[in-house]
Amino acid sequence: MVSPLARVLVRTPTTVGKFVEEGLWRQPDSVALLKEHQSFVELLQSLGAVVDVAESIDGLVDSVYMHDPMIMTPHGAILLRMAKPIRSDEPKHFRRTLEGIGVPILGELTAPGFADGGDKVWLDEKTLLIGHSYRTNQEGIEQIRKLLTPFGVEVFSFDLPHYQGSGAVLHLMSVLSPISYDKAVVYEPLAPVRLLEFLKSRDITWFTVSEKEMLTQGSNILAVAPDVVILAAGNPEIEKKLREAGISVHLFAGENVAVKGDGGPTCLTAPLIRSKHLQ
Repeated sequence: MVSPLARVLVRTPTTVGKFVEEGLWRQPDSVALLKEHQSFVELLQSLGAVVDVAESIDGLVDSVYMHDPMIMTPHGAILLRMAKPIRSDEPKHFRRTLEGIGVPILGELTAPGFADGGDKVWLDEKTLLIGHSYRTNQEGIEQIRKLLTPFGVEVFSFDLPHYQGSGAVLHLMSVLSPISYDKAVVYEPLAPVRLLEFLKSRDITWFTVSEKEMLTQGSNILAVAPDVVILAAGNPEIEKKLREAGISVHLFAGENVAVKGDGGPTCLTAPLIRSKHLQ
């Protein structure tokens, strides 16, 4: 998740839908929503990524968060089964999009398994971390593990806390964002102890995020290359820590498309190709 981002899929946000009642957003400004997303696409392109843009889906306000309906693997996409009722149709739209641009599909989850892509973190090609949350259950984790075991991928799962309950969203990537092969950003108060111990066992150090900035997507950071990241503007504390450590930080104004929907720059993307890490 930190190797150079070569190709990425995003979806134009819809302005038609019940953002507050069904999407659990804070009501966005529709003009700013589209403008912010377009600026985000242009930023990705300026940083060297080829960006595929899928059309908006009226009524599915969360569908702009392309990270969740799928897990991209080195062996093809795994289409997920989403627990949030209003998002249950998103994987079928995702399948059509992937087939249209020629991305292979490795498999898909079936009942009673469910999972969100925001609950997964790749540490390397053979190590996948998954959060067990209200959006990802044990059966979903086992199905993902079964699909990846033949390729020698190890899947490690970590229980996430109740926090604000099943109606809210707390993904693994709400508390953990890798930013290089040996560094990450972590919101410690909600991070599972076993997860922190696991990171230490892999010699991964981390920068801590405050509660205030966790709530404004300060812990959901997209790495476009090792030590090159995209951060939602308005998180000066973690921005300062990263810059002082020599990290290249690119800001995007995401008050409407990111913060008001509780989805950071990683959530807005479905990475399709990351280039190989050269030792």
